Amino acid sequence: MQNHKKYRKGYYLPPVRDLSWANKEYPDKAPVWCSVDLRDGNQSLIVPMSLDEKIEFYKMLIQVGFKEIEVGFPAASETEYALLRRLVDDNLIPEDVTVQVLTQAREHIIKKTFEALKGVKRAIVHVYNSTSVAQREQVFRKSKEEIKEIAVEGARLLQKLTQEAGADYRFEYSPESFTGTEPEYALEVCNAVLDVWQPTAERKAIINIPVTVEMSMPHVYAMQVAYISQNLKYRDNVVLSLHPHNDRGCGVADSEMGLLAGADRIEGTLFGNGERTGNADIVTIAMNMYSLGIDPGLDFSNMPQLVETYERLTRMQVHARQPYAGALVFAAFSGSHQDAIAKGMHWREKKDPGRWTVPYLPIDPKDVGREYETDVIRINSQSGKGGVGYVMEQNYGIEMPKKMREDFGYAVKAVSDHQHKELLPDEIYQIFLDQYVNIETPYKLVDFLLRKEPGGTRSGSVDIEVNGVPKTFAARGNGRLDAVSNALQANLDISYKDLTYSEHALEIGQSSKAIAYIGITGQDDKISWGAGMDTDIITASIQALFSAINRMQKGK
Repeated sequence: MQNHKKYRKGYYLPPVRDLSWANKEYPDKAPVWCSVDLRDGNQSLIVPMSLDEKIEFYKMLIQVGFKEIEVGFPAASETEYALLRRLVDDNLIPEDVTVQVLTQAREHIIKKTFEALKGVKRAIVHVYNSTSVAQREQVFRKSKEEIKEIAVEGARLLQKLTQEAGADYRFEYSPESFTGTEPEYALEVCNAVLDVWQPTAERKAIINIPVTVEMSMPHVYAMQVAYISQNLKYRDNVVLSLHPHNDRGCGVADSEMGLLAGADRIEGTLFGNGERTGNADIVTIAMNMYSLGIDPGLDFSNMPQLVETYERLTRMQVHARQPYAGALVFAAFSGSHQDAIAKGMHWREKKDPGRWTVPYLPIDPKDVGREYETDVIRINSQSGKGGVGYVMEQNYGIEMPKKMREDFGYAVKAVSDHQHKELLPDEIYQIFLDQYVNIETPYKLVDFLLRKEPGGTRSGSVDIEVNGVPKTFAARGNGRLDAVSNALQANLDISYKDLTYSEHALEIGQSSKAIAYIGITGQDDKISWGAGMDTDIITASIQALFSAINRMQKGK
């Protein structure tokens, strides 16, 4: 790439470069949110939404909690005109929701917009015209005064038509292509518009600062926003709004820094849909606030359903790594990550259940409708003992000893690596059953009878099969398990040491099962692990011993 010299910065720094806002850690509260999915989002789709699809999307936005929704550009599209009329005629605008309509600062377009607004009780009429150097010189070929007059005339017409309609509509003005406009000139135009509207505390005006095309790093945009915020007329009666696009991939950062710099409102879309690289992603911005303990005022508690509806209606795909919403954003495949998450979950449950501090998970997945069992710990060939152990414990109540978890983790990784796939919990459990539980070859437990002698010694017999051939051995030891272990080592060609044992109930009730785990160390100092399941804990422990011995015989 040798053509970089043909590019130069297309933005303009403000005359006063204030960075005091950068001392803030985060906004004090959530902004006013305005969804522009039905305008900016819809016009960027390969196949725009039908009227019925738009209605469904609109209802979804209301369910999420949006109180301001831009429903379209009624003068530019019959579908958008019809949408607004449908909302009015079917009484689909709740008392606490304000619809917003977009119009260029051109007389015939403004008049048609007002025709579409008939019967709307609460509306924001959003008027705009482009103010950038490139647009003034190349597109309109007009002077600064002429461009400003377009904005002022549009503002006057909005006021006149609202009065004639006997309505109380609120007004919004955008100096489109602000990022390519001299900030002091954009301020001059905005103040001229505000002089027409004379906003009051009861009827505030909205000045919207759009990143029509991203041209700078986010801190530069924030300095521009700070300059506008600090120098706007009627500032107490103005809602300063941002409308970032994402050309440099900084739409979220522009929004967050712009809020620190003095903005009160964000216009954006769900998941950042929009022209070119998209608009600012309101889901990410809101959830970022949520993760800092700020109530965003929007409800994303059922993110999977939101994603499904969005994808169905827009025919767009939410990327698997999309923050907070993607299918894999909470998934941990790495063994070290899984181990830290599992330990963090246990620590939180015991030490501080009221706070979320789990490693690698910035928020609790359950807060957005995701499940630990299926969305967090995911098992493949990269996974380790911590993740595998967590899946077994959470899904099946299997609490293996630490060293056994490591051994089982390698067994699971081997299967995943061989099959080149992620393993689901039931597949992992089946590996456990097949390779560790009640293993019966070459030695199978048939029955045992052990009596208690004075002093606690147990003696009796144990019936087994060796490769299908019945055998009965005398047994004696300090307990049932010790007695059976002694009998097997005395009568079979096997030897081991350092028997490790643990057990726990799997279920509660008269017919509940118990599970026992046994590790035995062979002459090569390798530990072989086995497990036994039975309704009787003694039988389960002896089954576990047989499983460990059989696995040792097979070199496992």
